Amino acid sequence: MFDAENRETLLDVNNIEVIYNHVILVLKGVSLTVPKGGITALLGGNGAGKTTTLKAISNLLASERGEVTKGAITYEGQNITALDPAALVRRGVIQVMEGRHCFEHLTVEENLLTGAYTRRDGSAAIRRDLEMVYEYFPRLRERRKSQAGYTSGGEQQMTAMGRALMSRPQMILLDEPSMGLAPQLVEQIFQIVKAVNEGEGVTFLLAEQNTNVALRFAHQGYILENGRVVMEGPAAQLRENPDVKEFYLGMSDEGRKSFRDVRSYRRRKRWLA
Repeated sequence: MFDAENRETLLDVNNIEVIYNHVILVLKGVSLTVPKGGITALLGGNGAGKTTTLKAISNLLASERGEVTKGAITYEGQNITALDPAALVRRGVIQVMEGRHCFEHLTVEENLLTGAYTRRDGSAAIRRDLEMVYEYFPRLRERRKSQAGYTSGGEQQMTAMGRALMSRPQMILLDEPSMGLAPQLVEQIFQIVKAVNEGEGVTFLLAEQNTNVALRFAHQGYILENGRVVMEGPAAQLRENPDVKEFYLGMSDEGRKSFRDVRSYRRRKRWLA
């Protein structure tokens, strides 16, 4: 049983605000902690601020005219707000972007090897890790000589995740891994996340709209709405929370509600704090 309270904190996001174009306030005092060796889910609908939170951590906001204007982000006890993304990669933090973003003209294996670009431990170690990736993603072994742009969405998601693993990360920021994938593939992707977490000790912070599957595999979760954290706790408790059941899982004490009923709810006042 994963006990987040007794685990060392790997990442601490403390009351951050993010502004785009010097005027658009997107995150409004977001705080969260990611325990070492766990899977933490960042949940919420489209536009809630999940991707912005991940980009604030990985320092990718500047390319989109965004910046952290308040608060602090610490990784292994050190403030990383001013680090450039390459330095953060060398520290062991890798982001797998929403939409997969493979190098379409390269083969699957060439894509995977680009993940080892910053490593200096020799070709033998890189080859061992390539075999490790193929063990977690056997489909990629079959497709390793195929041009990535001609593989399926699921295979491209696996390639992006495998590429991240090739950098020997301590933590992976995984943005919307289920996007555009069939339910069976989503289940497979999350099973692999669990296997990598348990087998390699990699910490995951994943942003996901599919609350149902995310809370089945995560150890703890945070729910964002309109740039604020409105609920947090162990994943098992969130799954049983009446608000989460009704507003995100489509269930209530009276049974399953229709999609229309769930999407048109009137938010309770305490969620607007």
